[in-house]
Amino acid sequence: MEQNDQSILSTEFQSEVDGQENILRPKTLGDFQGQRKIKENLSIFIEAALQRKEALDHVFLIGPPGLGKTTLASIIGNEMGSEIRMTSAPALEKPKDLAGILTNVTEGSIFFIDEIHRMRPALEEMLYIAMEDFEIDWVIGQGPAARTIRIPIPNFTLIGATTKAGQVSSPLYSRFGITCRIEFYQINELISIIRRSAKILDAKIDEQAIRLLAQSSRGTPRIANRLLKRLRDYATILGNGTITKEIVIASMDRLGIDSEGLEEQDRNILRTIIEFYDGGPVGAETLAISVGEAIESLEDFYEPFLIQKGYLKRTPRGRVATSLAYKLLNIEHNHKQDENQGILF
Repeated sequence: MEQNDQSILSTEFQSEVDGQENILRPKTLGDFQGQRKIKENLSIFIEAALQRKEALDHVFLIGPPGLGKTTLASIIGNEMGSEIRMTSAPALEKPKDLAGILTNVTEGSIFFIDEIHRMRPALEEMLYIAMEDFEIDWVIGQGPAARTIRIPIPNFTLIGATTKAGQVSSPLYSRFGITCRIEFYQINELISIIRRSAKILDAKIDEQAIRLLAQSSRGTPRIANRLLKRLRDYATILGNGTITKEIVIASMDRLGIDSEGLEEQDRNILRTIIEFYDGGPVGAETLAISVGEAIESLEDFYEPFLIQKGYLKRTPRGRVATSLAYKLLNIEHNHKQDENQGILF
């Protein structure tokens, strides 16, 4: 079964499904739930920049999809009272695309680039100078008569977001002054997010249902909000309009999601490692082929959550199923796994 963009548990933004995501996004750090240390640090950095009447230092946001990187970028813009321009690295194909944006930024404004690990090398070089010297190099003319001039640009704040920090070049990474590593959300944090979203959506949901939904949301606010909207549909048709514990259980069963937020492909991945490869290790490409999954989906969507839950380990030799995975699948663990293999970063 191949992961696709329409999966209910996909962390990628789906315009058809997540159309109301913008109204659910908090606008201030105070409304942003979870990530306490990040919020506290950003609050200090923003207040200091405002007092000095300077642009905020460049910010690097790292974390899996759906955890709030774009939301945090918007919040930083709101808290700074700054204009914000948003794009993604794949949309910037030529130097003129980046130059067009940089020459139009205003003093103290925010420039947000999503998927910055996919930035083209030629554009990265232009970005280095813009971030450090607030100038851009531009070539005038062609052939022997060509010459390079430096064009000054206003002081601005670049916010770069990535799901793959290891693929960001060292020169680019080193130019960010503030780094925020966004982690999967704890159950209590997701409970707060669901309560807030239910109020905005005018969805009636009881406390037991909120906790069950939080447990099934893979530590990801985007998934929690998406499931909340689907549960509201089930409650309207199968119940009296209120999302109850019973509605959550019945709905998750229909959606193929268990109480830990795992879907059938998650269990299929673990079962394949255990039954086909004796628990591992097995390489990512081999595993992806075995489960009929794109390697990008395996590494970006499935693995981070399975690792975070303790069902899977990444080692220098490949992926290994842990004893928790055997327990989850009710498979007898007859041999001792090497628990001391190094983690692959």
